[in-house]
Amino acid sequence: MSSEPPSTAPLARLSGVSHRYGNVLALDRLDLEVREGEVLAVLGPNGAGKTTAVSLLLGTLTLQSGAARVFGSAPDAAEVRLRRGAMLQVSGVPETLTVGEHLALFRAYYPSPLPAARLLEMAGLRELRDRRFGKLSGGQKQRVMFALALAGDPELVFLDEPTAGLDLDGRRRLWDEIRGLKAAGRTAVLTTHYLEEADALADRIAVIHRGRLIAEGTPEEIKSRTAGRVVRCVTTITAETARTFPEAAGAETKGQHLEIVTSQPEALLRRMFARDPELGDLTVVGVGLEEAFLALTGERGPDGNGAGPEGGS
Repeated sequence: MSSEPPSTAPLARLSGVSHRYGNVLALDRLDLEVREGEVLAVLGPNGAGKTTAVSLLLGTLTLQSGAARVFGSAPDAAEVRLRRGAMLQVSGVPETLTVGEHLALFRAYYPSPLPAARLLEMAGLRELRDRRFGKLSGGQKQRVMFALALAGDPELVFLDEPTAGLDLDGRRRLWDEIRGLKAAGRTAVLTTHYLEEADALADRIAVIHRGRLIAEGTPEEIKSRTAGRVVRCVTTITAETARTFPEAAGAETKGQHLEIVTSQPEALLRRMFARDPELGDLTVVGVGLEEAFLALTGERGPDGNGAGPEGGS
């Protein structure tokens, strides 16, 4: 594990990449870079192009135009595969092998793998070592996939929805392990529909929308780029109507409350009270990552509507 400061050169990069599925443009001249020693969260609505971008960096998808480099080489080069790991949603892992057998198999692919005991500990699998993969719960399978992604002690690891299906304790445990990877000088690319997760773990966030990079920066920088207040209230005004207000950067209904992102809360409230004098349960708070995402993309969240050819990428 290196104690040297991270290099300024990108560890991985997409440059001017476009990709089509038939007539559908999934990526539109996308530039994206992954820097050494960081946790990069790649966010976007369903169909935004996240999965396509990550697949190109993994070398599992053929590049159509632009350039893709990882460790200075083609993403599918043998030397690259030995230095990176990936935790993906579609695994194809044989269900008849035990957890321990899977770890032994994956560790055999690498010249300097992590010890099996360490992998079991990192993923909270010690007591499940002898259980067949097919007998595990969804959350337990997620933890196995996390351990397999780290089997080769990778310098760069791709984590696709790593905590999906985990309970709160399991999610927090994996968060600690991801932070541990960064502390050890490793680099992680995280795709998640939990905005709280991106906010808690990411050094930098890249927001992709309609195949383009529309925002990037630290979580705080992403928040500061958007309207600065969230108006939350109970009202007869619908989210659809609120989105037509010139002061509104985005609006959505959450339970019985309407939430509107705005940089002009006073003007917005005057307009709203004129339409609904009975408006109540009113709060005005600072913008969070979820509201910033809403304002940037016009979507409810990374798992919102609008899935494209990637099936919710």
